[in-house]
Amino acid sequence: MDVCTLASGSKGNCLLASCGQTHILIDAGVSARRITRSLGELGLRPEELSAVFITHGHSDHVSGLRVLSKKLRCPIWATHGTALDVGSRVPELSLSILDRPRQVGGLHIDFFPTSHDAPGSVGYRVAGDGMRFVLCTDLGCLSQPVLAAAWGIDLLIAEANHDVEWVRSGPYPYYLQERILGKYGHLSNEAGAELAELAARGGAQAVVLAHLSQENNTPARARETVARTLEGAGFPVHLSVAPVQERGPVFRLEHGRVAVLEEILLC
Repeated sequence: MDVCTLASGSKGNCLLASCGQTHILIDAGVSARRITRSLGELGLRPEELSAVFITHGHSDHVSGLRVLSKKLRCPIWATHGTALDVGSRVPELSLSILDRPRQVGGLHIDFFPTSHDAPGSVGYRVAGDGMRFVLCTDLGCLSQPVLAAAWGIDLLIAEANHDVEWVRSGPYPYYLQERILGKYGHLSNEAGAELAELAARGGAQAVVLAHLSQENNTPARARETVARTLEGAGFPVHLSVAPVQERGPVFRLEHGRVAVLEEILLC
């Protein structure tokens, strides 16, 4: 199974997971042109996608759907709450209701609720060829379903959105600070580190930090905070930060190990 972020951050989010001839997107929060270009760099066309799964209806996760859907030959899955939210703004979209785990070709896709200010917000746990990864961003707290999903996986893609003190001392108005720091906001670097440590204790070999704020964080700050926690707990996992404006590296999960591919080569 290969996993690659195509975009990650407040300006747009999109991830590709592939297993054999099965290719799924999670979120489509950047332009259809950019998604198509990134897929092309990986040797794929939108018409070859097997399914699209949406975490929630905020624009940085769905803004490319309207145009991208015209090229798709596959279902777009969303929870009932997300489907109502997105459908009210983009009524021409045909969304399939995600009410139970789904098997899409060689991939098993399960979901879990996340604490965020969007109806039906979820994270995803994806399994293929005996390997598992979790995508968990856009949440204000580490609930029990989140912690359970992050245990026993090989790769964690987790939010490390902000430095708390940078939010408090930054230019954001008070109401926006409270939203970001609240139960239905976003995970801080410290909370992301807590989730990363739990995943590492459960066997994760690699952690990708995602959805970083460009105003209240930096890749170096997020990585330093999480690395300190992991190293202090004695877990030498591969730690990286998902790029904001470009495609990230391909992580290959196979034979009980996670490797970062130097060359672009999907299953």
